[in-house]
Amino acid sequence: MLTALHNASVVTDPTNPQIVNEGGPTDVQKLAQALGTKSTAKTITKDTLSSGVVLISKPSGLHVPPWQMVSATLDGVPLRTATWWATPMIYTTTASTPIACWDSSLGKPGPVEIATSGQWDTTKFGLKGGLGTNFNHAKLGVSTSGDKNYSIFGDMNQQGTLSGPNCASSQNGRGGLFYVVDNAELSTGLKDLINGDTAPTGPPPK
Repeated sequence: MLTALHNASVVTDPTNPQIVNEGGPTDVQKLAQALGTKSTAKTITKDTLSSGVVLISKPSGLHVPPWQMVSATLDGVPLRTATWWATPMIYTTTASTPIACWDSSLGKPGPVEIATSGQWDTTKFGLKGGLGTNFNHAKLGVSTSGDKNYSIFGDMNQQGTLSGPNCASSQNGRGGLFYVVDNAELSTGLKDLINGDTAPTGPPPK
């Protein structure tokens, strides 16, 4: 966990006892002391925690669209995501969508849908980014096919770029964490929650 936090350059202050209560084995303390500094890493970490939850860490130096990265890391599983979807927008992608801002070490991502609305019982709600009451700052995803029932909770939005010219744009150039739970009941509930409108695969014609 500490390695993943440092890889993602998570902001904290290990010298502040209100935030970090250091102790334990020397190797653990050394990892904790490295927090609060920007990592130079360009490679993801992927670890299975003792709970069975898979933790994926994206470093800020890996300039790729975040949720396509998650799909590729999970062997190309198709995803539906609900995030703060706003400018600069990454649109819905298919299995054949070209992604120039990529790293060959990641493999190939599957389709990644952008949910723009969801529903709780009979109440419909928005999942775009923006001001007002019908917007949402969720950062979650769910697998939509295959033999895995993934529910994914992260801290990154579908904002950035697929093809440049600045591959470090917005979330592409930031670090973040994703927690992946393989649970059929939870996955079904999330699918129902974000089952609504979907963003197109590109901007409308001018």
